[in-house]
This record gives sequence, C-alpha cells and structure tokens, in this order.
Amino acid sequence: MTLRATIVIRAYNEGRHIGRLLAGLQGQHVRDFEIILVDSGSTDDTVALAERNAVQVLHIAPDEFTFGRSLNHGIAAAQGEFIVNISAHCYPMHDEWLGRLLAAFDDRQVALAYGMQRGDGRSRFAERRFFEHYYPEVSNPRQTDPFCNNANAAIRRALWEQNPYDESLTGLEDLAWASWALHAGHALAYVAEAGVIHVHEESPQQVYNRYQREAIAMKELLPHSRYKLRHAVSLFARYAWGDLQAAAREGVLLRKGWEILWFRWMQHWGTYRGYRHTGRVTDRMRQVFYYSPEILTRNRR
Repeated sequence: MTLRATIVIRAYNEGRHIGRLLAGLQGQHVRDFEIILVDSGSTDDTVALAERNAVQVLHIAPDEFTFGRSLNHGIAAAQGEFIVNISAHCYPMHDEWLGRLLAAFDDRQVALAYGMQRGDGRSRFAERRFFEHYYPEVSNPRQTDPFCNNANAAIRRALWEQNPYDESLTGLEDLAWASWALHAGHALAYVAEAGVIHVHEESPQQVYNRYQREAIAMKELLPHSRYKLRHAVSLFARYAWGDLQAAAREGVLLRKGWEILWFRWMQHWGTYRGYRHTGRVTDRMRQVFYYSPEILTRNRR
C-alpha cells in the first residue's frame, strides 16, 4: 500500500544534528510516512543513529555525489505519494510540521510546497537575517516564482517520475525543478506554518564554497545573468551595513560584527567567483564544494 509520504534526508557526517531531526519526525501527528537517509560517506555516527531509529539507509559514494543525484537515489526507493526533502541539520519547529506541509497538496495544482526556515543560537547572524527575509511569516498558496529550498520542501512523486532532479548541477536542483513545474502549468506553495530550524555552523571557507557552487548552477540555469565585481562589492556593503545596524539594535554588535563582515564577504565573493568560472566542473572542484578537507585527504590515499 502506498504511504502518504517518504521523508528523504541527505547526510554526510551529521551525527551532531540528526538525532534532533529524527526525534522531531517521530513526534509528528501525521504518522503515515517512511524515512530514507542517503548517506554519502559519513565517518561519524550518522548511519548508526539512523539505523537505531528504523531509518532505511542508502549509500552513495562521495565521488558520485551531487545534490540532485542523492535525492534521485533516495526517491527511487521511496513508497510515498509525496516526497519530503529535509536537510539533516534541520529539525521541525513543532509536531504539525509535516501535516501543514502536506496540506498544501489538497490543491491538485500544487507540485511543490516548501516551508519556513529559521536559525537558532548557533546560526550566523547574517544568515538568520537571510531566513527572515526570504521565508516570511505569511504563507503564499500560489507562488508565481520558482524560489524554494530543499532543506524543507515536498513534491508530488508522480511529477518527479516525469522530471527527476538535475544531477549535473552543483546546487539549486530545487530551483531548477520548481522552474520546470511552473513552466509545465503546475503551482508552488509557500507554507509559513511548516517551519524548521536550519542549523548552519559553517566556516568562512564553507560559506564561500556554498555560494560559489550555487552561482555556477545559477549561471547554468540563467546563462544570460551577470554578477560582476561591482555587484559583489555593492551588495556586500549594502547587506553588511544592514546587518551591522540590526546587530547594534539588538545589542550584539561587538560580538557579531566581525562574523557579519566575513559572512557577507564570503557570500558575495563566492558568488562572484562562481559567475567567473568557465569550463566544466572538475571532480576536484566537486569534492571541495561538498566535503571537508579530511575526506579529500582520505580519498587520495
């Protein structure tokens, strides 16, 4: 019998976070779901924690990983009518999260629904501001643009069968899929009530890598788009200044000022460098984008 939903989690060394996510999933009021974890080479206790919680674990080799390929691997094994994608370093805000997200599909036109994201005390100040800007408190049941995020999103599996995630992209596989859905005449829904806490504890290099790989993907999706050095500098100045003012109002400027500056610079410098990239994305680049230095060393042995 078909399940209501399959929850697909992509993971690599998420032992610090995944326990909180799995506890949040098991506490949901909606119970008609399975959980599939697609692990891409974890060396910590990620897999052991998942297996202790009756999660189906699939594996993908690090050198084969892309965000789209990992999701396709998990969804191919899924039994759910709906596929719910959630990052291993997220956890639901409340026990109605899954029910609220799936309720959007009562509208038969909706192909994809995505929920609110917020940070916690571990999150970078600038990223918390990013979440508040792009994930507002008010829902939008018929969104007309393709913005969404697979850290907290659901799709109809029947439509995925028509159009799996793009495995070649270095990021933004969610935006690419949403664009396809809109162009095919389907609808997108933003569900503010289906919120998660999204914990990023990234170093400056990891922030740079994230925005660089997303810019490479954006340039592939929108080949005529431009992001010049003057854009990087002006946007860095604008957003950093806004963050610094907000930090001052909250009384945390001395504690968060330097973090704001390096985060915003790595965000926009990474984006600029991604737009400057030409040629193919090499295997070495993919490893740097997705993995920490220790796995690169291990793979070279």
